[in-house]
Amino acid sequence: MSLTGAFLVLFVTFHCLMNGVAIFWPTAYNVVCEFLGANWYALVGSAIIAVAFLFHIVYALWLTVQNRKARGSERYDVTSRPPQVEWASKNMLVLGIVVLAFLVLHLIQFWAKMQLAEVAGFEVTDCANGEVVPAAAGTWFLEIAFRNGIFLACYLIGFVALWFHLTHGFWSMFQTCGWSGKIWQERLKKIGNAWVTIVIALFVAEAIVFTVQANRGYYTSDPALQEQYATMFETSDKEAAIVAEEEELGQVAPCAMKCEGVPCTKEACEKNNCTEQCPQNETVNE
Repeated sequence: MSLTGAFLVLFVTFHCLMNGVAIFWPTAYNVVCEFLGANWYALVGSAIIAVAFLFHIVYALWLTVQNRKARGSERYDVTSRPPQVEWASKNMLVLGIVVLAFLVLHLIQFWAKMQLAEVAGFEVTDCANGEVVPAAAGTWFLEIAFRNGIFLACYLIGFVALWFHLTHGFWSMFQTCGWSGKIWQERLKKIGNAWVTIVIALFVAEAIVFTVQANRGYYTSDPALQEQYATMFETSDKEAAIVAEEEELGQVAPCAMKCEGVPCTKEACEKNNCTEQCPQNETVNE
């Protein structure tokens, strides 16, 4: 729990800083989104994050069941209202469920429409104008998500639950690893509260800015972003045209791969000893 918790704290911090790019430099944010698209390294990173989340969730449920079996029907001898952090420690499972629901909403609004769409090869359409949205157009997806004020409220609830979950989890993971002295425990609580509060405050500020900009239509009307979207469309169209042309000519991928990326012509295939995988149509080969 401590190791996956530490990993997730770092990931949340990175995600917060990445979102901040969208505020100060929206076009650069789209470059980051394109870099973290359906590339092999991004897919490997996503798989590692997913495994860490799943392990953290499953192990938390297992620990909760074991704790309740050990305590029996009487969970606590003292039932008076404890300090704030103690309340979080007693309700980590509930807070985790709220955070999980928030995560699912976030994945549906962004990951499923960006990286998953690119991998699966389906298109996402902006219902407001019926236009197809490029997978790397992160700012456009920000507008789609935050133009509805209900989602801002959902995000704020998720951020509050995340704050409680992380403030307790931050110092607790160090305590589990052996830093349980009275002096360091108090220090870690203060460091954790400060760190998590800054991260969550930035998340809240970003969500508010995104909502304001989305309702202004900034992300679909800004000239620099429109030019960037146009470039994405051109790149996508060129790639689709190349695939269509290869299919029309009967060219097969194994030939190009075996010939190390050279054009799949008769001369090139003979030179690279892969004639058996070249098209048999002489007109096409020549």
